[in-house]
Amino acid sequence: QVQLVESGGGLVQAGGSLRLSCAASGRTFSSYAMGWFRQAPGKEREFVAAISWSGGNTYLSNSVKGRFTISRDNAKNTLFLQMNSLKPEDTAVYYCAARARTRYSGSVYLKGDEYDYWGQGTQVTVSS
Repeated sequence: QVQLVESGGGLVQAGGSLRLSCAASGRTFSSYAMGWFRQAPGKEREFVAAISWSGGNTYLSNSVKGRFTISRDNAKNTLFLQMNSLKPEDTAVYYCAARARTRYSGSVYLKGDEYDYWGQGTQVTVSS
C-alpha cells in the first residue's frame, strides 16, 4: 500500500506558475504508474497528466499540453506537476494517483478508475 500527500498548491495570478509535488510512502513507488487529476467545483474529476513508472513515457490532456509538465524522482519517491501559463480555468483541487500494477514499463493510464491510490488533494486557485 502507498500513501500520497500533495503539496504546492496556492493562489496565483493568471500567467503565473506553480509546482505541485506528491510525496509517496513505501518502497515500491518506482514501480507505480502515476497520474494527476483535478476537480473544479460543480464539475467532474478530470484527467490532467500521467507518467509511466520508469518516467520514460508521459501523457498530457489537450487542455494543459504545452503549459504543464509531469515528472517524477523515483529516488525521492516524489511526483511533480510543473504548471506554467496558468489560466483561471485551471482552478481546481489537484489530486495525484498511483497504480500498482502496470503492463509495460511505458504504460500510462488516463482514467481515474484505473488507479488504486489517491492523495487528499491540493487547492490551486488562479485569479484573472
